[in-house]
Amino acid sequence: MGTQIQRKYLDLHPGSLDRWAVARDIFPDGVTHDGRRVTPFPIYATHGKGPLKWDVDGNEIIDYWTGHGSMILGHSHPEIVTAVQEQVAKGTHLSASSDLEIRWGQLVQQLIPSAEKVRFHSSGTEATMMAIRMARAYTGKMKIIKFEEHFHGWNDYLSAGGSGLGGIPQETLSTMIVLPPNDISLVEETINRNDDVAAIILEPTGAHMGLEPIGPTFLSQLRDITYKNEIVLIFDEVVTGFRISKGGAQEYFGITPDMTTMAKILGGGLPGGAVAGKAEIINMIESHPEDNNFNNTRRIAHNGTFNANPLSAVAGIRALELISEGEINNLASKAGENLKQGLNEMLGKLEIPGCATGINSLIFLRLNTDPDEADPEKNITAVPDIRKKADSLMQSELNLAFMNNGVHAGNAHGGARFIMSSAHTEDDINKTVSSVAKALSEVREQGLL
Repeated sequence: MGTQIQRKYLDLHPGSLDRWAVARDIFPDGVTHDGRRVTPFPIYATHGKGPLKWDVDGNEIIDYWTGHGSMILGHSHPEIVTAVQEQVAKGTHLSASSDLEIRWGQLVQQLIPSAEKVRFHSSGTEATMMAIRMARAYTGKMKIIKFEEHFHGWNDYLSAGGSGLGGIPQETLSTMIVLPPNDISLVEETINRNDDVAAIILEPTGAHMGLEPIGPTFLSQLRDITYKNEIVLIFDEVVTGFRISKGGAQEYFGITPDMTTMAKILGGGLPGGAVAGKAEIINMIESHPEDNNFNNTRRIAHNGTFNANPLSAVAGIRALELISEGEINNLASKAGENLKQGLNEMLGKLEIPGCATGINSLIFLRLNTDPDEADPEKNITAVPDIRKKADSLMQSELNLAFMNNGVHAGNAHGGARFIMSSAHTEDDINKTVSSVAKALSEVREQGLL
């Protein structure tokens, strides 16, 4: 029969269950994204507006997945809707360059400190794959250092150190060096032992959007050591770009990498990715008609049917214009701070061990963790400790309890991830804190907290 939480989930979502039964015969696990796998089954949504979305059973949900981080403006922002509708009537793919791609690229240059030049893609995975290829072509070196649990898409190279490695040749994985984060001595030792390191790539706020945090001191140390050793430093700002601040985590921390990868907010809710950085590195794509040897052996050939397509471009342009001109980041960050404060007060009242942490509009609920444990500047063992405390059964029940109470938060080790938008109001935050309190109480009643 299942637990009380599971039975309530079944009662609230019969339409989603029916659709998942059909989807299992079409898609692996019945889903089209690993992050949407849910036990016993995922929800099926119909539409969204602002901070809310609705499922096929008519349940209203306060959304903290926000398009996997792409919807900082909230769902169906009227100016994005208008821009996309007008462009559809003009053409979605003109097989030619356009004024739109110029404006889109100029906005990236305007906002992102490292963006001397830009190359557009269709996704974050493509952007990170291109970034390491550019670094290898530019330096003539082949090894890439990444950090444990840092996610850079599903391409063969940057999947190293994770799970689900089926089909990736060992020769490919051997070009990657995976290190624990926040240990600059180990990074330095690794570089000293290996003269073939082309680049270091990381999520600048820490693994899984900052769930397992990186200390600002470590970022600064990485910038110093990569500069000293002529190694390309890549910030993966697929999530943090235009979110942590208008100029991303690099502007927030005041540390400029050599290259930056972007997606999510970049496309205004439509597919879009980009690599930006030092002109001499991005220019490894440029053709040299007078140098066939360079073109054949060092130049990076890069096609892509939907690179800078007009539909993604107009959505991205309007989103970045709104971010540049207005208070979008401040509103999202204020909502995040209010949620963090509300969750911490609630945990104290319920006497549930844990804390809410995070930077600006990326907030994490961490159960059985205190703030010092989640701060790598105070506790170098924070990352493994957070993972160790994760309880899969508790996590599964917590996720369902959140949904039962009208909140869709991201999965996280021993807690939840809340990706805020500028559309989340004070009322939404208050309702969320109340719903999370109910969900935690229900999980505690089952003896899991």
